[in-house]
Amino acid sequence: MRFDSLDAWLTWQEQLNPTEIELGLDRVRVVLQRLRLESPGFAVITIAGTNGKGSSVAMLQSIYRAAGYHVGAYTSPHLQRYNERITLNGEEADDALLCNAFEQIEAARCAGNDEISLTYFEFGTLAAIVIFHQAGVDIGVLEVGLGGRLDAVNVIDPDVALVTMVDIDHQSWLGNDRETIAREKAGIYRTNLPAICAEPKPARSLVAHAAAIGAQYYGLNGQFSYGLDSEANDGTWFWQSEGRQYDALPPLGLSGAFQLQNAAGVLMVVTLLQSRFPVTFDAVESGLKQVQVAGRLQRVALTGAFAQVECLLDVAHNPSSAQVLCEALTEPLCDGTTHAVVGMLEDKDIGAVIAAMAPVIDRWHVADLDASVCDRGASAEVIVACLRVVSDSLTVSSFDDVADATAAALENACAGDRVVIFGSFFTVAAAKTFFEDVGCCEAN
Repeated sequence: MRFDSLDAWLTWQEQLNPTEIELGLDRVRVVLQRLRLESPGFAVITIAGTNGKGSSVAMLQSIYRAAGYHVGAYTSPHLQRYNERITLNGEEADDALLCNAFEQIEAARCAGNDEISLTYFEFGTLAAIVIFHQAGVDIGVLEVGLGGRLDAVNVIDPDVALVTMVDIDHQSWLGNDRETIAREKAGIYRTNLPAICAEPKPARSLVAHAAAIGAQYYGLNGQFSYGLDSEANDGTWFWQSEGRQYDALPPLGLSGAFQLQNAAGVLMVVTLLQSRFPVTFDAVESGLKQVQVAGRLQRVALTGAFAQVECLLDVAHNPSSAQVLCEALTEPLCDGTTHAVVGMLEDKDIGAVIAAMAPVIDRWHVADLDASVCDRGASAEVIVACLRVVSDSLTVSSFDDVADATAAALENACAGDRVVIFGSFFTVAAAKTFFEDVGCCEAN
């Protein structure tokens, strides 16, 4: 074996290909063929989109687990451990499993006359396929990392493809407008196979591409729909399509009314696979109630002196996700002061994210991101400048890292206040590590 530890493998992968992101399927396809996994032996659900991918993966995994199926899930990025990216029935793949998969991929990469150069993400994608195949999963749920058409995940033909909400992000790779980006996301659709869009007003390019290739298109508020049960007034909701209806569905285990839109797309997937993988209403109900995703309106139960302070973690890092987070924080409104801890990447639309969140934030704690972990972090100075554009009267403090910013926010918070930590996966990960190190929260 080339390396005997996961950390060593990951460090080497980061150095193997000098390009962090190298879109294209040719290199990954060659290695997959050498592994003889072009047809991996399990049903594949591929999910692309700007926001809502991780939540949709989690819902599908939860529902199918409740129905008794063996389910693998692949997501990215991770928060604290690389192992989070690949799970079997909700359990993270251990180091030994990952190292074994990497060894197989490395052997296949070097098997021909020319070594194939793979990126860090491509190694992870192939590892997920190898691990799911070896584990004999019934269903593999794969989250696209960037875009769709040229993302490594798209090397596998999905049985069902789902696109969640599409917005402007990763412009350097995907384009500067929503129509162009949506066309990239729609690249996961296949001829004569189910192609779902869980957005009520999808980009024209996405719908046009589905029609052009002859995909079986299912759109929200077209082929399926959902709504709250207004008579019950208890958070229950309904979902319906041409051939199926679910009534009195329970409130989701995930916070935020916007998650119902993601759940609607998920239930279309379940319905389309029903003949192959039957799922009862009880399994749907149980799966939706139990689903959890770290860093998506995640509530942290603080202890000790901070027990009366509400704390929320959210990886919102683009304008649309920030707007959704803002709306979630208005219902209900916080009676006390809302403190924000924010750190962001320099290639994000920082000004638009700040503007979206400003209406619900009273006090800002702005942080640099740890350069040893992330070399693309925006400086606190840049974020503060964006805040000053919104208003000169905002209460703003700057800190060298997320830990210091979080500590200050908690120290300034009183009973009945709220602390919201957002802006990046790196920001949420650093905050979670801080909580664990300080020991001021209950174990999740």
